[in-house]
Amino acid sequence: MARQRLNAPEFAETLGKILALEHQRGYNNRAVQGGLDRFREFWQAEMAARADEASDAAFLLLQSYAEMTGEQRAAWVRQWLALIEGDAAASGASPFPPTSQPGPPALPVRSVPPSVRPAFPPVLPEPVEGGSHRTSSRPRPAFGVPPEGRSVDDPVGQLRGVDAKTSARLERLDVATVRDLLYLFPRRHEDYSNVVTVSEIVPGQECTLIATVWESRVVAQGAKGRRKDTEAVLGDETGNVRAIWFGQQYIARTLKPGARIAVSGKPEVFRGQLVFNSPAAYPADSEAAAIHTGRLAPVYPLTEGLRLPALRNLTWQALQGWLGGVEETLPDTLREGRMPLLEAIFQAHYPDNPEAWQAARSRLAFDELLTLQLAMHSRRRDSQAEVRGVAVNQTADVAGRFLRSLPFELTGAQARCIAEITEDMARGTPPMNRLLQGEVGSGKTVVALAALLSTTAAGFQGALMAPTEVLAEQHFRSASRLLEGRPRQMDEDNLLSVSLEGIERPVTIGLLTGSVRAREKRMLTAMAADGTLDLAVGTQALIQEGVSLPNLALAIADEQHRFGVMQRSALRRRGGENPHTLIMSATPIPRTLSLTLYGDLDISTIDELPAGRQTVRTRLVAPENREAAYGFVRKQVQQGRQAFVVCPLIEESASIEAKAATDEYERLSCQVFPDLRVGLLHGRMHSRDKDAILRSFGDGGFDVLVTTAVVEVGIDVPNATIMLIEGAERFGLAQLHQFRGRVGRGEHRSYCLLLPSETQGDMGASAKERLSALERTHDGFELAEIDLELRGPGDFFGTRQSGLPNLRMARFSDRGLLESARELAERLTSEDPDLSAPRHAALAAQVARFTNRADADAS
Repeated sequence: MARQRLNAPEFAETLGKILALEHQRGYNNRAVQGGLDRFREFWQAEMAARADEASDAAFLLLQSYAEMTGEQRAAWVRQWLALIEGDAAASGASPFPPTSQPGPPALPVRSVPPSVRPAFPPVLPEPVEGGSHRTSSRPRPAFGVPPEGRSVDDPVGQLRGVDAKTSARLERLDVATVRDLLYLFPRRHEDYSNVVTVSEIVPGQECTLIATVWESRVVAQGAKGRRKDTEAVLGDETGNVRAIWFGQQYIARTLKPGARIAVSGKPEVFRGQLVFNSPAAYPADSEAAAIHTGRLAPVYPLTEGLRLPALRNLTWQALQGWLGGVEETLPDTLREGRMPLLEAIFQAHYPDNPEAWQAARSRLAFDELLTLQLAMHSRRRDSQAEVRGVAVNQTADVAGRFLRSLPFELTGAQARCIAEITEDMARGTPPMNRLLQGEVGSGKTVVALAALLSTTAAGFQGALMAPTEVLAEQHFRSASRLLEGRPRQMDEDNLLSVSLEGIERPVTIGLLTGSVRAREKRMLTAMAADGTLDLAVGTQALIQEGVSLPNLALAIADEQHRFGVMQRSALRRRGGENPHTLIMSATPIPRTLSLTLYGDLDISTIDELPAGRQTVRTRLVAPENREAAYGFVRKQVQQGRQAFVVCPLIEESASIEAKAATDEYERLSCQVFPDLRVGLLHGRMHSRDKDAILRSFGDGGFDVLVTTAVVEVGIDVPNATIMLIEGAERFGLAQLHQFRGRVGRGEHRSYCLLLPSETQGDMGASAKERLSALERTHDGFELAEIDLELRGPGDFFGTRQSGLPNLRMARFSDRGLLESARELAERLTSEDPDLSAPRHAALAAQVARFTNRADADAS
């Protein structure tokens, strides 16, 4: 393709602007696309003629700019600026400097796919082409350092253009300091790296066009012409194209005929013509063009009042002027070929190409995982250092007698976990800090109750905190059921007394939740304070002011991912000493996640199901086959079986979810199963009503139980053989697996029917994969790994919780990076436990920042 020729003054002006931009960027070889070596090749004749004017300037054309040191680059730029000083032409009043091209030729709009890629225009930022990111053999950019007396940990208001309002908006994005802004990585990138001519434009493909403005005007649109758009005709030697900016009439004043601009966007065909709709447009040789066009342009998370171009300008300013103030956290001996930190941060925002971004992400993700592992090691070390616990020793073997009296035999995994917990508590110091996880129906409640009874037998108190009243009530009922057959007394709806062999007085178990009546709450609180309440089961009511457990020796938190760190700490503080802590998870946690989130805990896993548990046949039922599914339920009921029907998840409101369940109950009982006994259960019911419904269903009083997600855990009805889940695509894999675990507990073959509310054609790919995985897989740990891959850690736990770390670049599927980070963390803490060595100072500071932010988030 023939290139546009420039006369001597025009060339001097262009070269002067490029060299000034290169100086401003710290001689990082980014002022032009392809670097200054490519620019020199493109304009070789003009540069040679200019160099020949000075006999001492021959070296200017001999050495590669990319291979020069920073000082050599600065000297090279100064030499050229001296040669062309005074020759640059004035640019005029318009922000888009005019070119010497003639008026628009009479060419039709073209949309022919490119057959040959053109030479890149010389004044664009470096393009994205095939090939690898810059290697270590290339010189690193000279990143600017903060002004004297400033640091990257100063408020973001130190940047130009950031006033109080902008600071407040950035605060909503968790950006308080310049460092926070540097670590505000893009969600994705718009690919404007495909630089084309008009004839090479492909409709629907993002691209950048360098063109001349032939004309621009304001066009009135809409009712009574109230909306004012800007329309322009742009062109190059291969054709013309229209651009339109909706409701932005001010742009017409900046688009002067003859101006040379860079536009980036996704052109479309409208009424037979190519049109750019509201593209980014900047002077072709400006810094703004280098930021927004001709490259992979970052797309950041935004907030009200903060637009993308403004946020790009701020991150660019921080990268150019402050990035040099970020400390490299990994010494060369630990980096193992990974990209240097400063380069990785820059490439994460403005990558040279996809490969460079991937290398940057890998380095930054490794840093996050390493920091998290080191923080976990530090927390574990601090929790064990000089912390005296309570030695729980029992001589009457109360827990053993309880276990031997059960109507079933413990699995080997249950026995192993009980032994691990018993050994930890008997040791006393340091206090136990253990995670208990297991498959659906694996018997975690029995293990927890055995630990609590051991605590009571030793003369101490125990507490079990659940995140919801429903789950707390289910734990209370489970304890009552497991202790059946012994002398017992229900003193109140929420207080149980049980006589156990080996303990002289009855063991008292109380349920304390927000909906407990004031009189009962006062009674339970008084019993807890004077030590006569042995086991307290409840919600966050257990950690409210006025609740005291002075002899607390064991604190259990169930469904722990729904609690923040501060809430779990508050439960431990109910006692005077340092109680043992057992964290329970009703959801099998993938190994990658447990290693990351619970590196400070010992882990006990119940990986064995009780004898007699069967595989539940699972089928995805198309919405059009709903009647057939109902017919199958009816057939099972006729054979003496029972069924659950779970209503769709409604995240916005428990009351709305309860109403939806009520509506479904009325529809099924009146229209679908008028001849069957249909019951209703939802979370808004009073606890006594829920108990009555569950007891009736367990005794065969209902054929079909319509329920919300309260049925997820803690319900055991051996005669129930059907689990029908409406709106199945709205639930996560782990929750679906929990529902499925409610059936298959008896001798009869059981089934799980998944009824999505949408056809498979309308469902998203992730939802399809989840339901398909549930059909083919019955192992809870395998399903947990799949769920983590599909949805990430926040959605894996149902909603984003404060206990989860804020990882910007790492994914919990990065198994290789996680293992490498763990190995390095273990080596570092073995060699330098406090990271006090000078070579580890930057890494220690990074861990401290992470820990401080995590604690602040948790509080």
